[in-house]
Amino acid sequence: MRGIITFLIGTLFVIVLTTVLLHEDEGEVITIGASSGPFADMATYALKPVLEDSGYSVEVIEYSDYIQPNNALANGDIDANLFQNVLFMDSYNEENNTELKNIIQVPTAPMGLYSGTFDSIESITSGSEVALPLDPVNASRGFLTLQDAGLITISEDADMFAIEEADIIDNKKNLEFIFQDAGQLPRSVDQIGLSLVPGNFALASDMKLEDALSLENMNEYFRNQIVINGEDAGSKMEEDLINAVESDEFNEVIDADFQGFDKPKEDE
Repeated sequence: MRGIITFLIGTLFVIVLTTVLLHEDEGEVITIGASSGPFADMATYALKPVLEDSGYSVEVIEYSDYIQPNNALANGDIDANLFQNVLFMDSYNEENNTELKNIIQVPTAPMGLYSGTFDSIESITSGSEVALPLDPVNASRGFLTLQDAGLITISEDADMFAIEEADIIDNKKNLEFIFQDAGQLPRSVDQIGLSLVPGNFALASDMKLEDALSLENMNEYFRNQIVINGEDAGSKMEEDLINAVESDEFNEVIDADFQGFDKPKEDE
């Protein structure tokens, strides 16, 4: 009987020791949520290798919308996410009483005005419909892109981060605005004829940035960020994520594989 007990204790010790050693070999796990397409690719091919060289084990989870990545982060299901700008994050925090924190900007694909009907800004006919993102922050980006293209004029009194249709003081082509979930916008290029598509959704749908009739002049507040939970502020994980984005290895991948992305000013 004593021999059996000794055997069982020894077996248990081996199992525990093996588990500990395996965990040490894997390193601390970081789970990063990212929107499908270029930002999931950025997390996988530019960010993950640098973090793994620092001793982490990295898992990238892809999301097809703008809601679940923040819900997952707030619930503790992931450690960081990569898909949103600081204004979108602030709006989510306010609406959900959360304390998500942006830690560093990343190169961002600009929003573009795409068309399956018109081949130039000048050829857009009066009364055409144009699809814009549903959420206020990205809708504002869309309106600003239309203004940069010379299609509308926005009141100087408008909140540039919460532009509404009522803020338009001159609609040169009498455009009709249709608001849709961001994931629907690539399909609206052909279905509606004109669509303002965030760069990540455009690239995820095999659209090319250079095919846009017009690209946004990106405000720094619209550049995407790596976001963590507020409770992780000041952690080694935060420091290592920042160092990874600032690394030469990360930026070499960006320059090679993410051409056309708008880079943060400190990287330009």
